[in-house]
Amino acid sequence: MIPIKDDIPSSRFPAVNTSLIVMCAAAFLAELGLGEGLQQFIVAHGIVPARLLALGTGDWDTLVTSMFLHGGWAHFIGNMLYLFIFGDNVEDAMGHVRYLLFYLVCGITAGWVHVLSGPSSTVPTIGASGAIAGVLGAYLALYPRAGVLTVIPLGFFIRIVRVPAVVVLGFWIVLQVIMGLVSLPLAHAGQGGTAWFAHIGGFFAGLALVKLLARTPRR
Repeated sequence: MIPIKDDIPSSRFPAVNTSLIVMCAAAFLAELGLGEGLQQFIVAHGIVPARLLALGTGDWDTLVTSMFLHGGWAHFIGNMLYLFIFGDNVEDAMGHVRYLLFYLVCGITAGWVHVLSGPSSTVPTIGASGAIAGVLGAYLALYPRAGVLTVIPLGFFIRIVRVPAVVVLGFWIVLQVIMGLVSLPLAHAGQGGTAWFAHIGGFFAGLALVKLLARTPRR
């Protein structure tokens, strides 16, 4: 299922959410211009679990810098699509400052969960997925009955249907948990791959934090 639009309008301009998208876009365009230096840049600014857990490395800033980097067009567009659809309403419920704090805390929490799921890994991890997963968790708590226009591929056919948010986001987190459990042996072996546990950690951080930071009742 690929969401393309929800049916809850924002009551004000989502300044923080829009700024986050612009910052991620600027960082991605900068990455495209690095050429042969890209891999070295990702190693320096991505989360490397083994390096982060080593004493005296001073590498904690990567928990934030990694949130604004992406590994390719599909990674970037997919993340920004989810942030664009669901982030504005969560910002609406929290206010600008609280939403920014929420986003960063979810991203950092997601980073730590990823590190702990594979502490010996030397593979750098980048992407806003963990922070955006927190946004999805908050959206699910706030607007479970919201309608989400969703693309559903059916073989050679594509169908666009309106699906409740609880179904779209519930399916998403169940998939993350399944894939995370399947990939756990690889994570413990220090091998790379999708950071499923970052998604899981961010999502449940969002579920927990939304109760503290949201200012409007559920709709």
